[in-house]
Amino acid sequence: MRLGGLALLLALAGCGVAQRGPVPPADHAGAPPRVMSLNPCIDAILLAVADPGQILSISHYSHDPRATSAPLDVARRFPANGGTAEEVIAAGPDLVLLGSHVAPATQRAIADAGVRVETVGVPATIEESRAQVLQVARAIGHEARGRRLLDRIDTALAAARPAPGRSPVPALIRLGGGLVPGQGTLADELLARTGFRNMSHDYGLAMWDMLPLEPLIARPPHLLLTDGAGPGTREAMLARVPGLRVADFPSRLLQCAGPNLIEAAGTLATIRRGATGA
Repeated sequence: MRLGGLALLLALAGCGVAQRGPVPPADHAGAPPRVMSLNPCIDAILLAVADPGQILSISHYSHDPRATSAPLDVARRFPANGGTAEEVIAAGPDLVLLGSHVAPATQRAIADAGVRVETVGVPATIEESRAQVLQVARAIGHEARGRRLLDRIDTALAAARPAPGRSPVPALIRLGGGLVPGQGTLADELLARTGFRNMSHDYGLAMWDMLPLEPLIARPPHLLLTDGAGPGTREAMLARVPGLRVADFPSRLLQCAGPNLIEAAGTLATIRRGATGA
């Protein structure tokens, strides 16, 4: 799966609220459940709150530098799985955490094997992301750690807020291939929280939409946030367009929420300060 498709599918394209089932007590004489994750966004939460010995394997995406939403050196300490029912059944976990994109047949096969399944949705808001962190933490028996992670997220968001009275900086996020997160997305909320105004509406774009280079160059935004805006790249060359300022914003920060919100908020605040001095 291409990285742009992964970002759209797993991170912000969906608007479903996380689905939960009842959480039965762990097996193994009250020990926390042994867990497999089939989703890179869940991986990032799991690696932040689980005991290392609980984690049987994580999604293979988390071993890919272009797709991981967790620190790569941490993710590679754990085995990766390809998301198949056969791997799950062979490993015999107490709990499988998966996203809503997993094929229904795969989910049925896992459940039919007697393995407990917990489905985690795609958060469309920061509050839904906070709820997702708690869902995963509770499911693996570490709610207190989940709440500590939420404290870190809240602290990062508070630190990234602009000073009172500052006008929002007009900005546009444009991911690989021209994909733009519009109003109503988690990215839109994150921009607002960190002192920006999402300009997607100025171009008549929908919640998730494509913006080709031609209209972008013809009517450049005040500030363009795009991945790979390093020296010599095509994105960096856009900075030559009169009136267009370009800042590098890694698309991986929008692939998932959860712990990623900490780095995303800090990166956006740094960009805002560079653009305004405050």
